[in-house]
Amino acid sequence: MNIQQILLKYWGYSSFRPLQEEIILSVLDGKDTLALLPTGGGKSITFQVPAMASEGLCLVISPLIALMKDQVDNLRKRGIKAVAIYSGMHPDEIDIILHGCRYGDYKLLYVSPERLTTVKFRDALRKMKVNLLAIDEAHCISQWGYDFRPPYLAIADIRQFLPGVPVLALTATAIPRVIDDIQAKLEFRNRNLFSKSFERKNLTYFVIREENKFSRLVKIIQTVNGCGIIYVRNRRHTKEISDFLNKKKIASTFYHAGLNAKEREKRQNEWIREEKKVIAATNAFGMGIDKSNVRFVIHFDLPDSIEAYFQEAGRAGRDEKQSFAVLLYEKADIDNARQNLDLSYPEIQKIRAIYNALGNYFQVPVGSGQDSSYNFDIAAFADQYNFQTVTVYNSLKFLEKEGLLILSEGLHSPSRIFIKTDKETLYRFQVENPSFDTFIKALIRSYSGVFSEFVTINENELGRRTNLAAHQVAEILTRLEKQQLLDYIPATEKPTIIFSQDRIDAKDLVISKEHHSNRLKDAKERLESMIYYAESVHRCRSQSLLAYFGEFETKRCGRCDVCIERNKIELNELEFNRIIDSLKPLLKSGHYPLERLVDATAPVQEEKVLRAIQWLVDNGKIGIDEERKYYWR
Repeated sequence: MNIQQILLKYWGYSSFRPLQEEIILSVLDGKDTLALLPTGGGKSITFQVPAMASEGLCLVISPLIALMKDQVDNLRKRGIKAVAIYSGMHPDEIDIILHGCRYGDYKLLYVSPERLTTVKFRDALRKMKVNLLAIDEAHCISQWGYDFRPPYLAIADIRQFLPGVPVLALTATAIPRVIDDIQAKLEFRNRNLFSKSFERKNLTYFVIREENKFSRLVKIIQTVNGCGIIYVRNRRHTKEISDFLNKKKIASTFYHAGLNAKEREKRQNEWIREEKKVIAATNAFGMGIDKSNVRFVIHFDLPDSIEAYFQEAGRAGRDEKQSFAVLLYEKADIDNARQNLDLSYPEIQKIRAIYNALGNYFQVPVGSGQDSSYNFDIAAFADQYNFQTVTVYNSLKFLEKEGLLILSEGLHSPSRIFIKTDKETLYRFQVENPSFDTFIKALIRSYSGVFSEFVTINENELGRRTNLAAHQVAEILTRLEKQQLLDYIPATEKPTIIFSQDRIDAKDLVISKEHHSNRLKDAKERLESMIYYAESVHRCRSQSLLAYFGEFETKRCGRCDVCIERNKIELNELEFNRIIDSLKPLLKSGHYPLERLVDATAPVQEEKVLRAIQWLVDNGKIGIDEERKYYWR
């Protein structure tokens, strides 16, 4: 099948979105390729289609377990053989998957970057027929990226095991120096960038400075038809906002990682089906959500970076119909954001102490523990060792980015079993232990494939078939596991800590002061860019965002809060820019009377110059001193 036939058969689309086909043809031609596609631009199809069009397996590197699981589930529903390996899986489960990948059982294998450094994986990789190496969230490889993860630096090392295999790096948000850095770090043979403009012509951006945000929320939601998302920083606020909106007769729900998996899924589906118009959520919501008709995204709190804001705001209007991205802020939000940023980077000594306490808490010996998984109550841990909960959380997130562990915030993982003995041995056990015979027969009848791979099971369903309670089913499976007949992994949806590497002695845990300091410095720069965007009132919102991502030759949108104010002075963009270009260098050099400013902007009509100056004064760009002279602020 050619790529158009594959697209139609598995995804039901008759044509590709802009740039998708060019990217696919590039990698099929064996070229290293960097694809810069905005949120909702269809990044995954650019490696999934060539994976299906070529003999062999596509190896996909992804940093997020939830996203890996989501993509694998979606591919399997389409009849595509895909699988994921991530920290916390049973060793037998990993062995089965690696064996299947060596013998061509799968078309796509998703792994976390930490997996690439293990001897077992590298040995298996040498025996796989890999047709493409795809790197999702490729900005994570750059120290200039907003989510730098050192384990990504190991990706280039495995290219020696994949001679001639092209690399496809994908990201939704990257500034120019990150674009260069990605290609260098991945050792591209030749620079090769496919970049779609970040401009979203159907998306109107508004920034509103507002002290009474709750009242403003209601006005916005009642004005815009259709459903939307409200992003907030903390979990408590999601419920507060949802309760407030419901009292105002606006059907609303809320979502955060602290809810159990069933509750999260229920709330998400209520919003997707539009039983609820609004969902108030933390940034845990949105990854992998395929809803094109979101009419508005409101940020109730200031995001940490323009990259994060742009990605979240970009979840509005993916159907290319008119939509709105609104940022509500007040002065206190800026102070809070700066304070939160400082808390997000605990001192190195504190991070090291928390890592050491974690190993003791779970009794993990130094030099062991890789892939071990533990249910984790962060409040109980913090209380036992007398740490502040926020310091523990931020230290763990730092250690996670360093590739040492993973903090999983309550992802639902269903029960799974694998019968690891052969059928003859199992039959002999049944004959010798007749009390287990009926149960084992029911198990084998109910779940095909249990002799070849881990299979998802439901204890309640199996209990109904065997006239047992769910807890009795679990007890029998546990007993069979002790007999070495099968592996049983009970369901969990509790937060877990997973050690991505063997535990390191605290004194040998190296966290570079320079590296820690640079991370904090970069984070502060990104936050200040976000603050500047919020407070700036002289440049079109769309132009400001596009300029941040390196697009400078753009036109005003004409619809954002800045453009609406600009439109009132009845100047076209050329005239306004000409006035600015004349006034700015002059006013930066000193204080001048109004007559001098009018002379400096000739031949533009005096009336237009006066309107432009008044607008600049009203919006805080030009000041007036005691002598009524003007200067640039």
